[in-house]
Amino acid sequence: MNLLDDDALERSSVVANCWMNRERRLPGYNRELGIDVVDTLRARRRPGQPVRWLDLCCGTGYALGQAADLLGGEGGEGGEGGEGGEGGRGGEAEIVAVDLVDFFARPPCPPRLRLITASVTTWRAEHPFDLITCVHGLHYIGDKLGLLAKIGTWLADDGLFIANFDVRAIRLEGGAPAGRRLTTSLRSQGVTYDGRARRIGWTGRRLIDLPYRYRGSDDQAGPNYTGQPAVNSYYEYYEC
Repeated sequence: MNLLDDDALERSSVVANCWMNRERRLPGYNRELGIDVVDTLRARRRPGQPVRWLDLCCGTGYALGQAADLLGGEGGEGGEGGEGGEGGRGGEAEIVAVDLVDFFARPPCPPRLRLITASVTTWRAEHPFDLITCVHGLHYIGDKLGLLAKIGTWLADDGLFIANFDVRAIRLEGGAPAGRRLTTSLRSQGVTYDGRARRIGWTGRRLIDLPYRYRGSDDQAGPNYTGQPAVNSYYEYYEC
């Protein structure tokens, strides 16, 4: 099999799929993630500090804009971009959204909403986040396990990560799914995986160290459980 590296994968028409998460609104986020995003952010607010949400593979960013509008209306005395700073209205929530394609539905509204065009495999977080999400975006990432490891270091100490994840997209060099051995390794490090809902997540900053070496990806894997073409990621398993 001719496996692709991340640079080649990001040029693939499968990764540029416009149907998966491009137009999704906030209620769709809540449904896919199994949480109420805005309520989750409200519960994590701390006096004098903004609550921070990072969304990876955000598509057009409709959902992020809706959340920014809802949270921005609950702030203090400062204006949206004015003198309030972190103690004012604009500082109540900071939302960062990253997508490979610059196809955002609205302009960013600093400091509440930042829309960033970048590869999530090379982008780096500047500070910890209280909530990190990825709605169906992991289906199109090459080194999925590598990205999970990075996300672990981007969370606040009590932050929450949740994303759609299909464990069958993690393949061993011979082509077989990594299966139960992988989910056992994930759970041993405090990661939860719901095979029925196909969600992965955990609470709190952590170092995730899995015994898998990334070898490349296959953008011709065909449709996954969503019905949309997805990417299989190939790894070599090694004994710890």
